[in-house]
Amino acid sequence: MSLEIIHHETENYVEINMSGKLVKQDYHDFTPTIETLIQQHGPLHMLVVLHDFHGWSMEAIWEDIKFDLKHFKDIGKLAMVGEKKWEEGMAMFCKPFTSAKVKYFDLHELDAARTWISETE
Repeated sequence: MSLEIIHHETENYVEINMSGKLVKQDYHDFTPTIETLIQQHGPLHMLVVLHDFHGWSMEAIWEDIKFDLKHFKDIGKLAMVGEKKWEEGMAMFCKPFTSAKVKYFDLHELDAARTWISETE
């Protein structure tokens, strides 16, 4: 798994770029960073960019659900950017586990996703 976290502090959003297959250890690697940003800045917006993404292991899905439930109100907006139809379905799957506004964008719409995620409402 390749994972990169970029904090866009002035827009109060975090961009997470992922490729490969997400496993349980990946959550243990990036969750502390996200939780620290939530403690420092309050609720965040998250932009998750999936490129050449191969999904989640079963253990990683469980870690994702636990994270979502723990931080149910800590994510204001969630933009998922992907290349495959099933990734759009995963964006919809997330909705019951968060109070965030969730929106999916195709990879060629990355700039539009960045604009949407940084807009204040």
